[in-house]
Amino acid sequence: MSPATSTRVIIADDHALFRQGLKAMLRLEPSIAIVAEVERVAELAPVLTGKHADVLLLDLQMDRSTLTDIEGFARRIRVVVVTASEQPGEAMAALRAGARAVVLKRFALETLIDAMQAVMQGHVWMPPALQARLTAELVTPGTGPLSAREREIVRLAALGLRNGEIADRLAITEATVKSHLNNVFQKLGMRDRLELVRYAIQTGLIGLDEKARP
Repeated sequence: MSPATSTRVIIADDHALFRQGLKAMLRLEPSIAIVAEVERVAELAPVLTGKHADVLLLDLQMDRSTLTDIEGFARRIRVVVVTASEQPGEAMAALRAGARAVVLKRFALETLIDAMQAVMQGHVWMPPALQARLTAELVTPGTGPLSAREREIVRLAALGLRNGEIADRLAITEATVKSHLNNVFQKLGMRDRLELVRYAIQTGLIGLDEKARP
């Protein structure tokens, strides 16, 4: 890939040694160009304004938590969260806020390139181990698994079909679709379709290469 089509990256992390390790690894990739690095959250806004970049590698805990900043950053750049925390709740919060990937620091050297490639292709990415833990926490204990019909409706809803379109596809009424979705939300403790999309990806109901409709 030529420099004109390189993936331009900003690194935001307050650990100097970790930043050095990331830079050393990324510089081995001819398709990646590091355009800036910052160590404080306050430095990010002017850098995002002044630098044309494709991906922000964002530490979840810098001089303060960056979780509340992700939504704003995600409107301007693809956000890949790089974190030492392996708590599924934090990963889910980051994805819900607009992050496109969550990479664990202890696996960063092995997985970061894969995550960045997935994000540049329009996909969501997280390591399998974290997917498994997140899935376990998403399913409310004692509620039982989803039925085959519920799984199919979740899959179609996660792909972006509206209730009426799902009803036509499955030859059922739209009211039945709504009833099934309400049951799913109650079983999984979810509030909206964004969480449903994350669940569908993380449990394999849809693949990372299946894009939801706008």
